[in-house]
Amino acid sequence: MSLIPIEANKIEVAGATVDFFELAKDGVSTYYFDSSKCGPPDPMVNAMSGLRLIKNTNNTLVMINFKSPGGLFAKLEADIAHTVENMDGGLVKITFTNVNSGVDSDLTQTACH
Repeated sequence: MSLIPIEANKIEVAGATVDFFELAKDGVSTYYFDSSKCGPPDPMVNAMSGLRLIKNTNNTLVMINFKSPGGLFAKLEADIAHTVENMDGGLVKITFTNVNSGVDSDLTQTACH
C-alpha cells in the first residue's frame, strides 16, 4: 500500500534518488517521496532535493521514512517547519512547510553527520 496519493503525478527532481510526486490543488503543490526503503545518505539527499522545491513558497513536502530523521532536523533553520506523524508498520510521515522567518537553511549540505 502506497502512502502517496494515487492522483499525484510523478515529476523529475534534480539530485533525487527516488521518485517524487506532485499533487497540485488551488495553486498550491504538495510534493511526496518515499525513502523508507533507502539507507543513508539517500533519505537526507532526497529530503534536501525536495526541500528546494518548497523553499520560499506556500507548497509542502511530505517524506515517508523508516524513522524520524533527527540529523535532517538539525540542519533546518527556522525557515523550514516540520511535523512528524507515526504511521502503521513503524514508518513516519514528515510534513515540511516553508516559514517566512528571515533565516535561510543551507539545503546543499546532504551529509548525515
